[in-house]
Amino acid sequence: MNTPHDRDATMGALLRALPYIRLYRGRVFVLKLGGEAVADAGSMRKVVEQVGVLAELGVRLVVVHGGGPQTTALAERLGLPTRIVGGRRVTTSETLEVAIMTMNGTVNTAVLAACRAAGIAAVGVSGVDAGIVRARRRAPVETIVDGVRTTIDYGEVGDVMSVDGPALERLLDDGFVPVVSPLSADDAGNVLNVNADTVASAIACALGAEKLIFLTAVPGILEDRNDPGSLVSYIDLPGLLLLEGHGALEGGMLPKVNAARGAILGGVKRVHIVGFRQPLSLLVEVFTNEGAGTLVVRDRAELSPGEQAL
Repeated sequence: MNTPHDRDATMGALLRALPYIRLYRGRVFVLKLGGEAVADAGSMRKVVEQVGVLAELGVRLVVVHGGGPQTTALAERLGLPTRIVGGRRVTTSETLEVAIMTMNGTVNTAVLAACRAAGIAAVGVSGVDAGIVRARRRAPVETIVDGVRTTIDYGEVGDVMSVDGPALERLLDDGFVPVVSPLSADDAGNVLNVNADTVASAIACALGAEKLIFLTAVPGILEDRNDPGSLVSYIDLPGLLLLEGHGALEGGMLPKVNAARGAILGGVKRVHIVGFRQPLSLLVEVFTNEGAGTLVVRDRAELSPGEQAL
């Protein structure tokens, strides 16, 4: 049985959240779920329950999911090697087939099933559907691997050319939550593996999203990648450059930071990188000044007084 103190705390939390609820009703949030967040039914259920709260409060949601761990696991079972360079997967024709099976099949269906259990009217699509995401095959690029400059051919990997925002808006207008697999295709119909962080960023820009939120396995951006206690509460674009120069943004965080930077330069005012393992982290990040992860803005001067006080 709840005590009077519990009730007072609950009512107080609702009152503090009310300004945010008013502000975000009718706005678009793009939520990117990392593969780890949908790797087991328990974690996914907790995330989707929070997605359901946002939807009930009138937020227009687009969910983009990854599936890297699932793709790697299936590739290993099939005896196919996995190569990751700079946080991005090298995709052969064989591993592309694996990505199609996991992204458009196993993972997308699992997210939709969790949404159904939570009473969310979700519909699954991929970037291939109706040309929602147009891509082109990435040309070989020069990069630094283990301190050595080398040329990497990422294989059947695509870079986003454009997003059909109106197609997604029609789904939103009809009351659906699009659940997007990041696989896309070029104009000739060649399927390409596109980084889910990049797809989420491009969709957020195309829809003029209020927020782009990455739910990740780590609590947020860390000053020291080996110290979860070094969480950065907020940071701007110059700050990201400093952290990158110090080597704090390597591995899987680097594509997220690049996607966050692209979203902000594309007009998205707030990007959040939040750990999904913390209880109710998505709601805490959205409805409190303190947040639960890292808030990324163009410039610190854009932060509210409450945010700057953290």
